[in-house]
Amino acid sequence: MKTTAISRRDWLKKGTLSLAAITLMPSDVWSLAVDKAQSNNSTFLFHESNVFNEFTPPVYKEQQLMAILRANENPYGPPPMAAKAFQEEVFKGNRYAWKTLFNLMENIAQKEKVTKEQILMGPGSSDILEKVAMVLFQKGGDVISADPSYMSLINVSKSVGGTWKSYQLKDDFQHDLDAMEAGIDANTKLVYICNPNNPTGTITDAKKLKDFCSRVSEKVPVFVDEAYIELSKNGLKDSMVSLVSEGKNVIVARTFSKIYGMAGLRIGYMLGSKELVHQIQEITRGGMGITGPSIMAATKSLQEKEFLAMCKDKIIEARNYTISYLKEKKYSFMPSETNFVIFEIPLDGKQFLEKIYAKQVGVRAFKFWDKNWCRVSIGTMDEMKLFTQAMDEIFA
Repeated sequence: MKTTAISRRDWLKKGTLSLAAITLMPSDVWSLAVDKAQSNNSTFLFHESNVFNEFTPPVYKEQQLMAILRANENPYGPPPMAAKAFQEEVFKGNRYAWKTLFNLMENIAQKEKVTKEQILMGPGSSDILEKVAMVLFQKGGDVISADPSYMSLINVSKSVGGTWKSYQLKDDFQHDLDAMEAGIDANTKLVYICNPNNPTGTITDAKKLKDFCSRVSEKVPVFVDEAYIELSKNGLKDSMVSLVSEGKNVIVARTFSKIYGMAGLRIGYMLGSKELVHQIQEITRGGMGITGPSIMAATKSLQEKEFLAMCKDKIIEARNYTISYLKEKKYSFMPSETNFVIFEIPLDGKQFLEKIYAKQVGVRAFKFWDKNWCRVSIGTMDEMKLFTQAMDEIFA
C-alpha cells in the first residue's frame, strides 16, 4: 500500500513528535539529557524502565578532562586535506552549497555503485536515522533491533507512536538473526541492525547478515547502520551496500564522523531505494542541514586513503593495548571491531562515573542485562594510559 504524503506543516501539527527529535542533533539531545538529569540528581539519563539505559555523569567542566573517551571520536582527524578544504570554503559561506553537495553525491555514487537518486545526505548519520524513523512510523508500527543497540532511530520511532521489539544479542554477541526474523509480523515497519553494533562494538557475520537482509527485505525494509564499518577487520568488504545496488529494500547509513575524524563537522549519508529517498524528501531535505565547508571537507577526505589507514592502525594499536589491560585485570569485555570497548564494571555505574571523572577521564556507563558496563572510546595511546591508570587507582 502506498503511503500518502502529508505536508511538513500538517505533519508537525499532529503533535505526536518530540520537538527535541526534530530540532536537535544527537550530541545536543545527549547534552540536554545530561543537564536535566544532573539538575534532578537522576541515576539515569532517560526512562529508568528501559531495557537499556545510560547512567548520568557527574557535573564536570570539559576543560578539566585530560582524556575525553566517551563519544567514539577519531583523535587523529580530520585529514589534513579535508581541514584545509574546510578553511578555504569558509570564504564562500555567503553562498548556498548545493553545487558542492551534488558533486559530493556524484563521488559517493561512484564509490558505492549506486545512483545519486539513491543517496540522502544529512548532518551525520544519526540525523538520517531519525528522519527515517519520523517518516516510517507516522502511523505507528514496530521496529525490530538488537538489545542493546544504538538508540537514535529507536527513540524517535517511539516518539511518533512506534514500538520497539528488542532481541538480546547471542552468547557470541552477534545479532540473533533467527529470532529477529521470527519476530516479524504485520505490525513490523522496519528491522534495524547496527553493524558493528553500538554500544557493544561487536560485529555480526557478514555472510549470514547478507543472507538475512536479502531474504527479510522481501517482507519489510532492513536498515543497516554502518557507522563503524571502516574500523572493522574486513572494512567495507562486509558492507551491505551491494544489496542496495541489486534493488533490495535495504537501507545503509554511513558517516564521516568516525574513521574520517569529522564528528564536529556533521555529515553523513544514506543509501536506499529511490522511492524511500523521495518519500523522506517530501517531508524534509537532508542536505539543507550541512554547511558548505563540511561538504568540501568530506569530498577531499575521500581521497585521503593513506591518512585513514594510519588512523585505523593507531586506533587498533591503542585498542589492543586496552584489551590486553582488561584481560590482565580479569574484566569481562566484548570483542570489539570499532574504536571503543565495553566491559563489565564491579561497581554501580553512577558511582563509577563519579570516581573516574574525578581522575579527569570521561567515559560512558550503561545498564543492561542487569549489569553495569563502562564503554571507553579509543583515543591516543597516551589517553588510554591515563584511562588504565585511573582504573588501577579506582579498583586498587
